[in-house]
Amino acid sequence: MDTAQWQAFARQFPQLSHRQRLASSDLLRTSAPQNAAVLLIEQTAQAQLHCPACLSTHFHRHGQAHGLQRYRCVPCRKTFNALSGTPLAHLHHKERWLAYADCLLNSFSVRKAAADVNVHRNTSFRWRHRFLALAKTDRPRCLHGIAEADEMYVLESQKGSRHMTRPARRRGGCAGKRGISNEQVCVLVARDRTGQTVDFVTGLGQLTKTKLHACLPPVIDRDILLVSDGHPAYPVFAREIGIEHASVNLRAGIRVRGTVHVQNVNAYHSRLRGWLRAFHGVATRYLPNYLGWRWILDARRILSPESLLRATLGSFPHLLVT
Repeated sequence: MDTAQWQAFARQFPQLSHRQRLASSDLLRTSAPQNAAVLLIEQTAQAQLHCPACLSTHFHRHGQAHGLQRYRCVPCRKTFNALSGTPLAHLHHKERWLAYADCLLNSFSVRKAAADVNVHRNTSFRWRHRFLALAKTDRPRCLHGIAEADEMYVLESQKGSRHMTRPARRRGGCAGKRGISNEQVCVLVARDRTGQTVDFVTGLGQLTKTKLHACLPPVIDRDILLVSDGHPAYPVFAREIGIEHASVNLRAGIRVRGTVHVQNVNAYHSRLRGWLRAFHGVATRYLPNYLGWRWILDARRILSPESLLRATLGSFPHLLVT
């Protein structure tokens, strides 16, 4: 619509009845976000559209359903749309998805996000983990140069579980044993000097060389310098896979030896702990999702609701990972 048409259209506004004004207001609130989300979904899916059942790219249009173009696969005859096979399949209220993505980028709680986009808190919780299912997987393929590695521990939580293996704690509670024990979950974080970061939930209890072997080899160069604190598992791991290793003795108060330090990864731990505190205890089974969510925010690679919605569908053209 050009300017003249819009001005002619706007001049008719005073003639609208009260009911027509309300209907127009509802139309503006619902249709525009719905169309924006659907358009973004369709555009994102076109580059990799295929039948989720047989992976064929031989299909034809087959009407519309729930605001999305539907397709029928020629080889297997099954129908699908742009959301089939994605974490957002079978979810409703597409007109609110961009607003909800904005809530995630602002680290809203489940209830605050639910109130903001006008959905039930259970829906808000379900959307949180659907939105993060693929977005959390976009990580650096490899760390280069000098990489710092360190572990942090969070209290194991069975929040939301129907079959708990121990008595419930009140608002998170605290460990019953001193020091590091099987009541705590180990989170391993490795970060190079360019800011590329990978993290792993290694399981309950102390970090071991076996856990390091299970996590780090696929994501580090063989000519890397691995820097850690004085934990004995790191030098053994480095020697066994043939990489250089250096450490700092934090217990002796030695935090920096030239370029050898773990201050970058410790700063990341500090930001992660402060951010997790607002959620009053994260269920251990969902901890990888929260680590991915924190990486999204810390790396500042996804800065808009549109980018997060694309990432939720598995499209990361804007993320340049190494």
